[in-house]
Amino acid sequence: MTIEFEQESGPDLGLDAEKLMSRVALAALDYAEFPFEAEISMLITDNDGIQEINREQRGIDAPTDVLSFPMMDYTAPGDFSVWEDDACDAFNPDSGEALLGDIVISADKVLSQAAEYGHSVERELAFLTAHSMFHLFGYDHMTDEERVVMEAKQKELMDILGIAR
Repeated sequence: MTIEFEQESGPDLGLDAEKLMSRVALAALDYAEFPFEAEISMLITDNDGIQEINREQRGIDAPTDVLSFPMMDYTAPGDFSVWEDDACDAFNPDSGEALLGDIVISADKVLSQAAEYGHSVERELAFLTAHSMFHLFGYDHMTDEERVVMEAKQKELMDILGIAR
């Protein structure tokens, strides 16, 4: 697994964000039984930075806690057979790793939501990373049915990691 990690701006989270996010990503890949070695891009920024990306990419001019940009359009969440298509060009030609996608997290939101929900910064960053990984696997929460499935998977992964609320 290759993690391209950058913290371009935002307040200090008081922990090793790269190490924690990598741990969560690896556990998510194992949990989802992703069949390939993966490359993931991770960026931590501040509210201004994530608002700019949100505006440019989604047309929403507001900060958010996490943005996920999967490289693959899935026919069904967690169905990785689309990666096996001979025409699939979502692999790094140098490493052979699947280019899973990009995760962008606002450090400002990590700190404010940890305080708001009464849990640790570690838990909030791990949760947002897990949430984003499931988006990279094709899961969503636009309907109640999708939300229930995604929330259950996030909870299971957080339990596996031993990171409680």
